[in-house]
Amino acid sequence: MGKKAKNFGLIGLGMVAGVAASFQFSAYAQKTGAPLPLDELRQLADVYGLIKTDYVEPVEDKKLLSEAIGGMVASLDPHSVYLDQKAFREMRESVQGKFVGVGVEIASEDGYIKIVSPIEDTPAHKAGIKAGDLITRIDNVPVRNMSVDEAIKRMRGKVGSKVTLTIARPGEDQPWVVPVAREQINVQSVKAKLVEPGYAWLRVSQFQENTLEELAKKSKSLFAENPDIKGLVLDLRNDPGGLLPGAIGVSAAFLPKPDQVIVSTKGQLSDSNTAYYGRREFYAQRGDPLAGLPAALKTVPMVVLVNGGSASASEIVAGALQDYKRAIVMGSQTFGKGSVQTLRQLSADTAIKLTTARYYTPKGRPIQATGIVPDLRVHETAEGDMLNALRVREADLQRHLAGENEKKGASATAAKNESLEQQKRALALLKDRKPLEFGGKDDFQLAQAINHFKGLPVQLAKTEDNRDKPAPQPLPGAEQKPPEIKAPPKK
Repeated sequence: MGKKAKNFGLIGLGMVAGVAASFQFSAYAQKTGAPLPLDELRQLADVYGLIKTDYVEPVEDKKLLSEAIGGMVASLDPHSVYLDQKAFREMRESVQGKFVGVGVEIASEDGYIKIVSPIEDTPAHKAGIKAGDLITRIDNVPVRNMSVDEAIKRMRGKVGSKVTLTIARPGEDQPWVVPVAREQINVQSVKAKLVEPGYAWLRVSQFQENTLEELAKKSKSLFAENPDIKGLVLDLRNDPGGLLPGAIGVSAAFLPKPDQVIVSTKGQLSDSNTAYYGRREFYAQRGDPLAGLPAALKTVPMVVLVNGGSASASEIVAGALQDYKRAIVMGSQTFGKGSVQTLRQLSADTAIKLTTARYYTPKGRPIQATGIVPDLRVHETAEGDMLNALRVREADLQRHLAGENEKKGASATAAKNESLEQQKRALALLKDRKPLEFGGKDDFQLAQAINHFKGLPVQLAKTEDNRDKPAPQPLPGAEQKPPEIKAPPKK
């Protein structure tokens, strides 16, 4: 147990403005046996000396060295980063599910900062900021080629203070300026309710320190009040990730056997080649937050809802439940963040977050840059996947770690062009539409999940994956006949 407890980690998008962290804790140790490149190090020292003697004004040693470390780490991939004192402190706050900021998930695209998704009920969401918007300035400072972590730092601040964002929206001629007041963002990790008699909805918005406790509390209450639940929807849409133990525990809550592999990792170091099981020691260091869960959680028919905003920890859960055929995965292809970040502390209050391995589902499927492909592709609305067309995926990020099954070259260019056309159509349709409320009465994908439980027609997305797709097998414990697969009418 000692090794597993020491390596408890955190995973996530690694690009969220105070939402999900993306690393595993580990003590730093110099393990390389390779000789140091002396010529290059001398050149680095020469540059350092020239700046100190010849630059127009004095520069602090600490600034030069910090920037050198930061640039070296950031050149690797979008999720590797140097954490100075402030960034390290803010990272610690983020995993507790509370921070002071505006509430957006962001990524770097073509040198600008792109909104992956505004978080529900946050200042950014209330200000009308939408997925796909580009931030061009923060407090009138251009963000061109600004790192994601630097953008996050600039959007953080004290409660009540304001940050001014300049937003460019594709399809609109002029950017617009919006002042946003920073707030204490307390992200509720788990929500649950009865959608209609017999059918429940359980949402995990991100994986935090208290996710398993919240999951246990909400599920116990849900089944105590509604013991005859015939179908459960686990909603992981727009879940950017978070704590690895949370992902393991959520998977274990629904899988019948604790000795089943939830996820495995492969990397250069021997410690990076690890399998994680659904046993208590893999998701909790003391006590068992999942003790006393309703037995029905292991057998109730399930649908897992995912989309392009489902990343990392949520992809681990979806992949595990899919591999063991415990649930039908429905929605659209996930983000594809399947890399492990390990936190190597350099001092008491600084560290580097370094990509050290890739994640694999129980059946050995790689997640990196590919994501989880749903069993049933279903659009987010009856009109189509408007929001998904505006999202950035892992494979879109500059310098992303290549996936084993990733296609590049001409096909990627064609996909990029097709994506631009989809974005134009999506923006036209979304212009006057209210933000989608997950779990609300107009939640199209949730409605299709309920139809699936009832054996009613499920309206599938019009994609190659769904063409001539046979009806899925009945879920374990389901009394209904398999649903009739109904493709949307041609227009």
